[in-house]
Amino acid sequence: MSVNRPFAKGALAALVLAAAAAAFWQTPAISAEEAVVIPPPAMDEKPAPGTEKAVFAGGCFWGVQGVFQHVKGVTKAVSGYAGGEKDTAVYETVGSGRTGHAESVEITYEPSKVTYGQLLQVYFSVAHNPTQLNFQGPDSGTQYRSTVFAENEAQKKIAESYIAQLDKAKLFPKPIVTTLETGKTFYPAEDYHQDFLTLNPTYPYIVYNDLPKIENLKSLFPQLYSDKPVLVMAGSKS
Repeated sequence: MSVNRPFAKGALAALVLAAAAAAFWQTPAISAEEAVVIPPPAMDEKPAPGTEKAVFAGGCFWGVQGVFQHVKGVTKAVSGYAGGEKDTAVYETVGSGRTGHAESVEITYEPSKVTYGQLLQVYFSVAHNPTQLNFQGPDSGTQYRSTVFAENEAQKKIAESYIAQLDKAKLFPKPIVTTLETGKTFYPAEDYHQDFLTLNPTYPYIVYNDLPKIENLKSLFPQLYSDKPVLVMAGSKS
């Protein structure tokens, strides 16, 4: 669990967040993640009716969820855990780094409006840095690893092809370390983690690490950007 992201429930939560915010500004800044301009994947699924799901892990799920909530064609983006067992899919336990879980986001999308390949393009370009091994920005541990949890063989092939394409093009300063995992179950995170970016836009961690991702999405993918996010929790403010 990163020292910059403690969380508590109830009345104590406000005190913890306030203390964390104060500590954050007293801590030397590491650096906000920067987007990389990359081409679309050479291999992709064909637009189709209905909905499909995709699961991506790329560091803290607050920012990854926030990015995909602003992508047109995404009908739902849920923060959660993937890679481990059901009984360890708990925030405090996952934070140990010993559960096999990664903080992940399950995306429900309409392939008629946005394809899996386009989601991958946003994932690799805007949502996180795919060259950081077992960390993202200020957060470190295997629970923050870069992983595509492929839902089926088709998704696995598209992701494998795209990673090879991007590495060959040498668009990143280092090789991509994103792993591919299949056959893993996604478990939704606790309610207090859902829609965190939207509900806490002034929280220092969000301001520094995640709001720039939303701006990068808007700038680099204007055709995919939706100003109004799709929210998980009923009654959340958008």
